[in-house]
Amino acid sequence: MPILLFAILAWILLWHGIELWLGRRQAASIRSHRERVPAAFADSVTLDDHARAAAYGLARLRFGKVSGLIDLVVLVVGLVWGLDVVSRLFGAWMSPGILRSLLILAVLWVAATLAGLPLRAWRELVLEQRFGFNRRAPSLFVRDTLIATLLTAAIGGPIVVGILWAMRALPGPWWLGAWAVLTLAMLVAPTIYVRLVAPLFNRFTPLRAEMAAPVEALLARTGFRSGGLFEMDASKRSSRGNAFFIGFGPTKRIVLFDTLLDNHPPPEIEAVVAHELGHFKYRHTLTGMLRGIVGLFFMLAAIGWLARQSWLLPGFGIRHPDPALGLLLAGLVAGSLSPLLELAGNAISRRHEFQADAFARTTVGVAPMVAALTRLARDNASTLTPDRLFSLVHDTHPPVPVRVARLLADAGRA
Repeated sequence: MPILLFAILAWILLWHGIELWLGRRQAASIRSHRERVPAAFADSVTLDDHARAAAYGLARLRFGKVSGLIDLVVLVVGLVWGLDVVSRLFGAWMSPGILRSLLILAVLWVAATLAGLPLRAWRELVLEQRFGFNRRAPSLFVRDTLIATLLTAAIGGPIVVGILWAMRALPGPWWLGAWAVLTLAMLVAPTIYVRLVAPLFNRFTPLRAEMAAPVEALLARTGFRSGGLFEMDASKRSSRGNAFFIGFGPTKRIVLFDTLLDNHPPPEIEAVVAHELGHFKYRHTLTGMLRGIVGLFFMLAAIGWLARQSWLLPGFGIRHPDPALGLLLAGLVAGSLSPLLELAGNAISRRHEFQADAFARTTVGVAPMVAALTRLARDNASTLTPDRLFSLVHDTHPPVPVRVARLLADAGRA
């Protein structure tokens, strides 16, 4: 077996084994505590709600085990057989060029998308439906999938063409131009998304009057200026509640899900908004984007160097080379450390969540924030007894029991 292919497969299998082990730890933690509500939540979460969360958590873990195995098989088949076969087929009737490379990547993307579609449909329309979260009809699922696929092709296609052209035409570090273009896209994406893309999926209306006044008072109290307060009809797809801020400068928008507005009293909604304000107060969004831009620089630098190495494609056993495969496999090799980088990213994200929680506590008080977190955990069937190591590896947000304990401890010291 070619050495690079062997090394990548060994790393993939090792990480898959680690994921299975972590999943077993999480399942054991959920099972061992599902008969009793944690003492800190005994007055706010019923045993039935706790048992539902345990059943949902275990169902998600089982689904993750199956989907992870299928993804692994698809990836291995693609690396061992699929990439070279697709390149050989196109090479037999097309001369080398950007069009051939683009078609190779398009076929591989379509194949990967179709392979994952049944799992995504089952998760959305069966698993989420079983626990009362999904409100999306199959017809809406199909419509959303088609729109998302067309948008991906419309946006990603020109970018890929530009990269393939730069790889062929520029003798120097072609990836610098790609980095500049993608950085610009990252900066303008939030504004484009909220004004052009998001309305394709949801309806945005001015925030209902009974909540607009207290939220505007909260914004004035904290010195935050927004480009508008909006309500999104999330309930046509899911029963989950949430809120988000998006954009920069005068284009910033505050968007609250209608499910959040319907299921939470005003003090809890203010706490959720205050938490999001905390992210802007501490510039988490800005620093996150800067980390993404810097990370993209080094990732593209690695891809740019790897893609031009004569040993890359033979190292994967590719007998019918094409620049498209060089780009794809360079990305795979450069991204092989992404699970480890995600550990650092998750740690930073959890730290930011604690900071935003603290800002909300000092702005609206500890009781509304604790009540909001508890209600969200209960309504979203989040486990209150996660395995610590599983959470450390996977969670971008600290578990709700940890967040509540930190809030109460900080309030006690204040």
